[in-house]
Amino acid sequence: MRRNTSCKKRSRPKVYFIGGGPGDPELLTLKAHRLLCEADVIVYAGSILPDDTLSAYRGVKVNSHGMKLEEIVSLMEREAKSGKLVVRVQSGDPSIYSAINEQIDELEKRGIKCEVIPGVSSIFASASALKTELTSPGVSEFVFVGRPAGKTLERDYLREVASIPCTIVLLLGIDKIDYVAETVAEVRGWSEPVAVVYHASRKDEAVIKGTLRDIAEKVKKAEIKRTATIVIGKILENRGRRSVLYG
Repeated sequence: MRRNTSCKKRSRPKVYFIGGGPGDPELLTLKAHRLLCEADVIVYAGSILPDDTLSAYRGVKVNSHGMKLEEIVSLMEREAKSGKLVVRVQSGDPSIYSAINEQIDELEKRGIKCEVIPGVSSIFASASALKTELTSPGVSEFVFVGRPAGKTLERDYLREVASIPCTIVLLLGIDKIDYVAETVAEVRGWSEPVAVVYHASRKDEAVIKGTLRDIAEKVKKAEIKRTATIVIGKILENRGRRSVLYG
């Protein structure tokens, strides 16, 4: 694909925040792929994105892992103001735990325009791996997305959410699987279905199914310690009634 040199004639510098998807390069959107092909500078978090995700693109790649917010913003500002097309790659979809707000706020203070390109979240890649919907009539009408309490979150409201008939999807919390299972089981019981999807959509994807009683043991046995999605709810075993869409 030819690089679009017209982007260098922009009257106001700009940075694109794109959703890098869950890991499978083919799950990038067409727009994200085009921008990556045209990019002069690609800024990404190497601690999250697989190494091969960006290998096909010619732009200069900067691994932001370990850099402070101010350093990342200053880098993007400098490159954008020099006329280069700058792409900031966020894992999954930028609207979920990507910390783009503070980056965009700082860039716009410095006169840099920002555009956000959505991507495929690991939430949806995990549902695909499980071959199920996250909502279904009569079983779960909506989805709660969150993470367990930890260093940066004082309270997670898991007990409150567990009392609602919804599908619970948790990110950034596989290391707290014992706490998650115990907390939700206090409300829903130990027999509640649960699944853990490791590296959803990637070549080494793994799916572990069980109940709140045995899931922690299974996860530890599989030595899964990060980059996994936890899905809790009866939707994992009950497809629900026939949809009115096909009535």
